[in-house]
Amino acid sequence: MPLALAGCVVLGILLGTFFSYHFSGNRLSIIGSGSNRLNDLLQLIDNQYVDSVNMEELVENALPQILSELDPHSVYISAKDVQSAQDELQGSFSGVGIEFVIRKDTIHVQNVIAGGPAENAGLIAGDKIISVDDKPFVGKEVTNEEAMRRLKGPRGTKVKIGVVRSHQSKPKYFTVTRDNITTKSISSTYMLDNTTGYVRIKNFGETTYQELISSLSLLSRKGFKNLVIDLRDNSGGLMQTAIQIADEFLPKGRLIVYTEGRKQPRQDFYSSGHGSFQDIPLVILINEGSASASEILAGAIQDNDRGTVIGRRSFGKGLVQQQIGLRDGSMVRLTIARYYSPSGRCIQKPYETGKDKEYEEDLLTRYNRGEYFSQDSIKHTGPEFHTLLGRTVYGGGGITPDLFVPEDTTGITSYYKEAAMSGLIIQFAFEYTDEHRDELKTKKTVSELLAHLKRQNLLEKFADYGEKNGLQRRNLMLQKSQNLFEKYIYSRIIYNMLDEEAWMEYLNEDDPTIRSTLDVFKKNAAFPKK
Repeated sequence: MPLALAGCVVLGILLGTFFSYHFSGNRLSIIGSGSNRLNDLLQLIDNQYVDSVNMEELVENALPQILSELDPHSVYISAKDVQSAQDELQGSFSGVGIEFVIRKDTIHVQNVIAGGPAENAGLIAGDKIISVDDKPFVGKEVTNEEAMRRLKGPRGTKVKIGVVRSHQSKPKYFTVTRDNITTKSISSTYMLDNTTGYVRIKNFGETTYQELISSLSLLSRKGFKNLVIDLRDNSGGLMQTAIQIADEFLPKGRLIVYTEGRKQPRQDFYSSGHGSFQDIPLVILINEGSASASEILAGAIQDNDRGTVIGRRSFGKGLVQQQIGLRDGSMVRLTIARYYSPSGRCIQKPYETGKDKEYEEDLLTRYNRGEYFSQDSIKHTGPEFHTLLGRTVYGGGGITPDLFVPEDTTGITSYYKEAAMSGLIIQFAFEYTDEHRDELKTKKTVSELLAHLKRQNLLEKFADYGEKNGLQRRNLMLQKSQNLFEKYIYSRIIYNMLDEEAWMEYLNEDDPTIRSTLDVFKKNAAFPKK
C-alpha cells in the first residue's frame, strides 16, 4: 500500500508538470523562478546587508512598485488602509460623526453630522480638538490618517474628546460612543427652476442607486420634468452601481457597457427595461475630473442617444479592477479587464509602462494645450465610433461631451491663482467663519447669509490677511479678480455654515455649464437627433 500511494503521488507530479508546461507555455516555471529570485534577494539582504533592515517595511514598499509596472491603476493597499478603502465604497463606517479640517496643527470641527454620536454627545461646529482619550493631540503628529485612526473604531466603543470652544477659556470634555455613520454619495438634490431637477453624484458606492431613487422621488413631488445628473469631479467607484443607474433611464435591451480581458471573456451588461424614467429629458454633466464609473454612465447615455452630455472631456479611466485580499489582511486592486462603451470604444486613455509621470500629468498637459478653453484643442488618439443614431464619437481616452463648455477665465489673474492654489482663500474663509460663528449661525438660508456677507467688506479683509501670510498685495489685480475672489470666499463660508447642498446651489447660480444645460431644455434638445 505505501508503495502504491508513493507511485500515485509521483505520477500526479509528472502529469501536473506535463499539463502545466503544455497549456501554460512553461509560465508556471517562469513565475516560480521569478518568485525564487525575489526570495533569494530578500534573504541576501537580510543576511548580509551592511545595516539592519526592516524586512517587513522593505516588502511593503516594494509591492506598490511591482504593481506600478503593470498599469496606472493596479494598486497595493496595506492592511491598515484596507478598511478606509472599503468604507469609501460601502457608504458607511463606524466613528464619531464629524467633518474636520486641520489648521495650524489643530483639528477644527467643520461640521457635526445631524443625529450622529458627536452631536448627541454635545460637540458643535467650530470646536477645536486638543486631546483624544486624555492624550494631547495637537502639533506635528496631527494628520488626517492619525485623526482617522484615533476617532474611528468599532461600533459601541467609547472615545473621550477634549475640545477648546470659542469664547471659552477652559477645555470641555465629551465621551462619544462610536456608531455607524452613513456617508452619502449624492450631495445635492434640488430644483434648478420650476421644471428642472438637479442631482449631484460625488462617487459611485454601494448605496448610490438607492440614494438616487430617493432623490428622484423627492424631485417628483416637486414636479420636475427635466433632469440634470452632475458627475463633474466624480472619480468613479463601483461599476455595478453605474450600470444600475443607467438602467433606470434606458429602454429594454440596450447595451450599457461590456468588459473584456486576457483572462476575462467578454461580458455584456444590458438594460432591463424596468427603469421608471426612460422618457424624461436628461443631461449628464462631466469634466476632466469625471472618471471610471462616471464614464460608464455618461458613455451609456451618449452611445444610446438617450440624453445630452455637456461639459469638458472626461478623465479616461477604462480599466476594471478586482479587489483580492492577501493573507496578512492587505489587499490588491488588480486590473483584470477593460470596459467598453456600447459603441465599442475603450474609454481608457493611452499609457506606457515606466511613464507614470506623463500619465499623472495628463490633465496638466491638456490644460497647457488649451483643451479646457477650446473644443478644437481636444486631441483624439483613438478611432471613430458611432452611436445608435450614427453620431460620431471617439475612443482613445475619455468621453467627449456633445456640448462643450469652456472653463471660464474671466477675471483670472496671477494674484488670484496664487491665492487660490496656496489655500489662502479657504484658510481665510475658515478662520473668518470661526471668529464670527455665533453671528453667522443666525442666518439660516443662502440668501440671508449672502446678504450679510456682502456687507462685511471681505475682499479688503482677505487682502490684508493674505499680506500677513506672505501674499503680496496687488491692488489692480485684486479689483480685476474681485468677482472671483468674492465668489470663492462666500462659497466657502456658506459651505462652513450651512451644508454641501447650499454650497452647490450657490455655485450653480451663475455657472456657465448650468446655463447651457437650461438652454438645452428650453430648446427641447436634450434628446440627440440623427
